[in-house]
Amino acid sequence: MTDAASRHGDRGMPIPDPSSMLSPQELRRTGATIAELQLPSGMIQWFPDGHADPWNHVEAAMALSTVGYLDEAERAYQWLVERQLPGGGWHNYYLADGIEDSKLDTNCVAYIATGVLHHHLVTDDSHFLERMWPTVDAAIEFVLELQTKRGEIIWARRADGSPWSYALLTGSASIGHSLRCASIIAETLGHDRPHWADSRQRLVDVIANQPEAFEPKDRWAMDWYYPVLTGAITGDDARKRMADGWETFIIEGRGVRCVSDRPWVTAAETCECAMALLAVDERAAALALFGWAQRLRDEDGAYFTGIVFPEHLHFPDNERTSYTAAAAILAADAIDGRNPTSTLFTDHR
Repeated sequence: MTDAASRHGDRGMPIPDPSSMLSPQELRRTGATIAELQLPSGMIQWFPDGHADPWNHVEAAMALSTVGYLDEAERAYQWLVERQLPGGGWHNYYLADGIEDSKLDTNCVAYIATGVLHHHLVTDDSHFLERMWPTVDAAIEFVLELQTKRGEIIWARRADGSPWSYALLTGSASIGHSLRCASIIAETLGHDRPHWADSRQRLVDVIANQPEAFEPKDRWAMDWYYPVLTGAITGDDARKRMADGWETFIIEGRGVRCVSDRPWVTAAETCECAMALLAVDERAAALALFGWAQRLRDEDGAYFTGIVFPEHLHFPDNERTSYTAAAAILAADAIDGRNPTSTLFTDHR
């Protein structure tokens, strides 16, 4: 980058060594705070007595796998198996004793493929992959029913089966990555699903070339970096995209603002953006962002969702979330680079 992201060294900012930022023991403690939010059913809440959604539930399971909580992670995947609907999807929000929001979000449904591949990379357990195959297969087919002729994927169905009228860029980019993971699972198990790769290519082409296909969400940071994080946009185009959004979404020394017009820095977005920077070979900037995110780490290893500047107030109201802790663990894994899972979001070749 020729821009703000590449000027860290010029400003004399010390770039921390990732091995000194979070030790394996510290990451394990963060994993423990996620495990503490898992109910006996296997559901992983956002926070105590809170809800769960399939996407963040899978993200939390991935983090548990990464730091060695394998039984807890497999219980989380089994929770999804047991609650998959006949059409292949899941409702959007669950409570301990029922359903909070009955719509079916395509990105949330597709993400099971990313989580299952991730767990397989951690464990090399082919039996787990085989057990999860029917669930992944049905979920991906559900999602592809909502792909338009142009290629984008409508973001949700209502409980009565009727679809929304538009697609979302962040969700579609994440689905593109999940389709890639699903194709790898199918190939590994010897299942023939060429239409998954075809659908992904159509989706990626729309993301890269037809931004008008998506509902405008320009103020949200995720619409900036997610096409890069998920491999929908790569190479020089990805580097330019990350450079172009830096001044809009980065508060220097603080992190990523979740929306461009508010001083609200969130740890999850900051960690995810760090991984997107790794994907375009901007390691120094990635390390800086990850270091900034540690300001939101609590003493027990959990992470506050966000902070408001200049008041330095945690929001919402000192909330600490399982998905935020999960993003920190996955970013640490990507920065460390030594595990089979480390390149899942950073090498899209």
